[in-house]
Amino acid sequence: MTEMVYGAVPVRMGEPILPKWWRTIDKWTMSCILILFAIGLLLGLAASPPLAAKNGFEPFHYVQRQAFFGGLALLAMLITSMMSPTLVRRLAVIGFLVAFLAMMGLPFFGTDFGKGAVRWYGLGFASVQPSEFLKPGFVVVAAWMLAASADLNGPPGKTWSFALCVSIVLLLALQPDFGQACLVLFSWGVMYFVAGASMFLLVGMAALVVLAGTFAYSNSQHFARRIDGFLSTDIDPTTQLGYATNAIQEGGFFGVGIGEGQVKWSLPDAHTDFIIAVAAEEYGLVLVLVVIALYTTVVVRSLTRLMRERDPFIRLAGTGLACTIGVQAMINMGVAVRLLPAKGMTLPFVSYGGSSVIASGIAVGMLLAFTRTRPQGEISDLLARGRGR
Repeated sequence: MTEMVYGAVPVRMGEPILPKWWRTIDKWTMSCILILFAIGLLLGLAASPPLAAKNGFEPFHYVQRQAFFGGLALLAMLITSMMSPTLVRRLAVIGFLVAFLAMMGLPFFGTDFGKGAVRWYGLGFASVQPSEFLKPGFVVVAAWMLAASADLNGPPGKTWSFALCVSIVLLLALQPDFGQACLVLFSWGVMYFVAGASMFLLVGMAALVVLAGTFAYSNSQHFARRIDGFLSTDIDPTTQLGYATNAIQEGGFFGVGIGEGQVKWSLPDAHTDFIIAVAAEEYGLVLVLVVIALYTTVVVRSLTRLMRERDPFIRLAGTGLACTIGVQAMINMGVAVRLLPAKGMTLPFVSYGGSSVIASGIAVGMLLAFTRTRPQGEISDLLARGRGR
């Protein structure tokens, strides 16, 4: 009865699944994701033909594969968004355990594809990167633990989630994949902050991150080389950062024109990690601002809807997923404009990559499931009633 009295959405008994899903879903977020995917295909048409020619494939080989993987990602997104938060949590736990075990097996059965970091399983027809699927699963599992720790006589969820976070960060650092490690640590930190962490603890965590970065710089040539390249005042024009910087400068406000860009012939990762450089060169700052606006809308809309959510698990998990997607996009674009060291991180739904786009689809599907409008009292209603007692 209380749910119906204070509900934001009327309860309709026996309503079919699809109409109920369409009525309660965040259509703005879903529309932004579909537009980002369409932009990714558009940029793939420009960026991937040189690589396809180099590898002896048809000109649009990688675009066709991106469309296939993207179709699977959108299907996964839609199916996941129709699930209840409880079902999402259960499936996330299973997916996390599978991805975590796959991560542990990488040193023995993984491959680096000549890139110096063992992050993939080669399957012949495709490759799988477990860390991409680990991220959304970890966010949901950690949110579950953090929410449970707030219950009366609840488990020490904060300690468990932190131990799990450290284990994942260490596994990623061994690959090495410091970019994903930082992203996992950030997602846990955001959820821990929302759950009520003290500023003293957050400052201590920041100090530990600085110490860990100093240790990695002193003991990892891979890490040190990227930091040195980022801090150098001179940009080598023959490096990926040099090509990307030049392409962004050449693009200006409106770009050099469709198909007229040159960076795609020089950058080996023009269709993945540096796809935003192709966008900036051929379409200019205008398209880059559109992409930034789309990601911003997804994050802000999701956080706004989550502010009304009274279930702590849903609030924490949704916040972690929204911030992870937004920060990953920020890191990818920050690397291209040399605001951040090179990290080898894709742009969600835009960059080419099977594991990346499918995992992003699952993550956004979870986010849409958590931000669906449900009949419940607003947090402000509960606080007002609590003060009135």
